[in-house]
Amino acid sequence: MKASDCRPGATLAILTPMHSPGLAPASDPPRLVVAIDGPGSSGKSSVGAAAALRVGYRFCDTGMLYRAVTWLALARGVRATDPEGLRDLAAEVELAADGDGRLSRVLVDGIDRTDDVHTPPVDAAVSAVSAAPELRAELLQRQRALAQSGGIVMAGRDIGTVVLPDADLKLYLDASVVERARRRVEERGLEPTGPEAEAILAALRERDRLDSTRAVAPLHPASDARIIATDGNRFEDTVDAVVGAILDAQARRAAEPEESGTR
Repeated sequence: MKASDCRPGATLAILTPMHSPGLAPASDPPRLVVAIDGPGSSGKSSVGAAAALRVGYRFCDTGMLYRAVTWLALARGVRATDPEGLRDLAAEVELAADGDGRLSRVLVDGIDRTDDVHTPPVDAAVSAVSAAPELRAELLQRQRALAQSGGIVMAGRDIGTVVLPDADLKLYLDASVVERARRRVEERGLEPTGPEAEAILAALRERDRLDSTRAVAPLHPASDARIIATDGNRFEDTVDAVVGAILDAQARRAAEPEESGTR
């Protein structure tokens, strides 16, 4: 597993799981709060969901909340320059669990809109909508409330830096924009060399620029995050690395009382 930091001068960190992925400790492990951040199509949602299932945690994709508000704003004609209007729309959006208990579906007025929020118009508008401070403040406490009981993997763009700065484990999944565009094109069954694929690459580049330069909660790794570069990795390899990191963190947390007693 390769690991690298996207910030100049940062120390490289290599994830080397100490446990076999998927094997839980014999005793009940601590129920941790795990934050996974990363740019669009870096794999944080699919990898986070798979890793959460392996370790018996809940999973929450916070980006679905912002996508749902964006879809609703487009449907209602609420502009990204109307922060109060965007904030008011948040009350109509809720996360719902799928068959595996993952909070990866969105309901708007009680109707499942999960497929609707993964469309090019939403892709193009979500960054501007997400930048609204009023909307982010409205959704912040809802996200934190989900993590209060622990045993959760929460994925987004500012989880480790803003939403859950005290998370037990912070991971940042990264990949080149070309690799991320290729994944999104493949997911949507598009022609790799067609105009739609070119549009996706351009949109991801613009999303990266907007997310990393916005005034509120810009996209960047938390200072204490472990950064995993996923270019060229098989999906299973990245899931194994995340599961291993969670198990290592659980083992360290379980050992803390015993260690403190020997000092």
